[in-house]
Amino acid sequence: MKIMHSFRRAICLFPFIGTSDASPIQKHEDACQRTKVVILGAGIAGITAAQALHNQSISDFIILEYQGDIGGRIHKAEFGRGPDGKPYTVEYGANWAQGLGRPGGPENPVWTFEKKWNVANTPSNTSNVEFFNELGRADFGDEIQDFEEAVRRLKVDAGEILAENLQDRTVREGLSLVGWKPQQRANPAAAEAAEWWLWDGEQATTPEESSLVFGAAVSNFTFGQFSEESNFVIDQRGHNTWLKGEASTFLKPQDPRLKLNRIVTDVYHSNEGVIVETDSGGCVQADYAICTFSLGVLQHDNVAFEPALPKWKKTAIEMFHMSTYTKIFMQFDRNFWGDKQFFLYADPVQRGWYPIFQSLDAEGFFPGSHILFVTVTQREAYRVERQSEEATKAQVMEVLRNMFPKETVPDPIAFAYPRWSTTPWAYGSYSNWPPATSLDMHQNLRANVDRLWFAGEHTSASHFGYMQGAWFEGQDVGNRIGRLIQGNCAEERAGDCGEMVHYDVLRGTTPSSSYGVQNGWPGSSMVDG
Repeated sequence: MKIMHSFRRAICLFPFIGTSDASPIQKHEDACQRTKVVILGAGIAGITAAQALHNQSISDFIILEYQGDIGGRIHKAEFGRGPDGKPYTVEYGANWAQGLGRPGGPENPVWTFEKKWNVANTPSNTSNVEFFNELGRADFGDEIQDFEEAVRRLKVDAGEILAENLQDRTVREGLSLVGWKPQQRANPAAAEAAEWWLWDGEQATTPEESSLVFGAAVSNFTFGQFSEESNFVIDQRGHNTWLKGEASTFLKPQDPRLKLNRIVTDVYHSNEGVIVETDSGGCVQADYAICTFSLGVLQHDNVAFEPALPKWKKTAIEMFHMSTYTKIFMQFDRNFWGDKQFFLYADPVQRGWYPIFQSLDAEGFFPGSHILFVTVTQREAYRVERQSEEATKAQVMEVLRNMFPKETVPDPIAFAYPRWSTTPWAYGSYSNWPPATSLDMHQNLRANVDRLWFAGEHTSASHFGYMQGAWFEGQDVGNRIGRLIQGNCAEERAGDCGEMVHYDVLRGTTPSSSYGVQNGWPGSSMVDG
């Protein structure tokens, strides 16, 4: 009812069809705050787009943010208590800087900013792991090694499929073709645990739901192009410190251009401009809009676009997946698990059943905190996020007591987790590329509709699901709009300047000619990583 009421009010103010020669933008100009560019969202893509505009001497922009702070899905929370009685800051959202860079090679821009703003972090040592099953400690490190070899062969096949323009496969099909079949191994539960840790634990989606070609590519672009290193952020100011730091280089304290706690309800767009309405009755009129809503938000239709987005755009939005990655935090009165960083659990019945625990009590993290967290993804995350905390706690404690049968495992003194799949400004954690979905289809996810532009990790062809993907896309869209405003888009730069290409007719595969800057593809993905 709220949306329809708003729509009727908009029609009264500026009819879209036939009732006046004046445009919608002209009709509404006295009722809205006026700006050149309105940016919807103050996450990585939104702040980076604003910075790109600022760097082109364009200061006439407004940022509308749902939450009360900058950061988007870099989202912190207070948890438990330290020896001083103060709560710890833990990250419900993005927690790692991944693919840092190597000497003499390219550096991940996020890592550059983490260093610039002195964000406290510590290396993740995935070899510092202990293995468990329902009977206690186990030994299935060989399954990790075998799966890593299968993935190496998998990436070779993915490169051949891409180069020869063959039909994409699921990662599951690709793994089977290189000989990795968990149910046919001597210890299926251990094989599934290894697979979950090294695939689902990164992509937050199963091999059955993931593209072989683009799943391999996104891994190579991050870990092959930059490095295999990943660091875990422990900064008590919050992981968003680096993004707030970058924002401070062009936004003043209490800058009126940054409007927090603004929930966008309606976006009216045309080839002349954009009008954005919020739930408080506010209205912003702009020449251009940059929509940085997550893929999950776009799929949930919480925001009314008028006119409706074209079929090619709506199809692309629905074609891609929003994954959910849920960390469940526990604090105990003592450490009963030891000094390892990771604890991998192979459940005998259910793949992905509370599979990986990580200690924050270890040296370099929060020693003496007695904090442990366990991660679940996708279907298990949906289940956990829809049930009560008490039900989840009982299940997690049953697993821990099976893992440590010789210990008297106490109940936690603090227990909490986010519910990403039902959070209205996110509806999930990050995007994933489904199988048999072409680069041209993804370009339709990226492409602008008239003066309405889109940016976020989900619009990155090469770094979807990663913070650097949001940074690259925010920078690109901010630069494009800046050049359009200033009228300095040279024809020979059409691939990365000005309007984006989209495809009304889509092919079943991606020909080699499509792998270029016009479709957001920066170069070769087949880096030996």
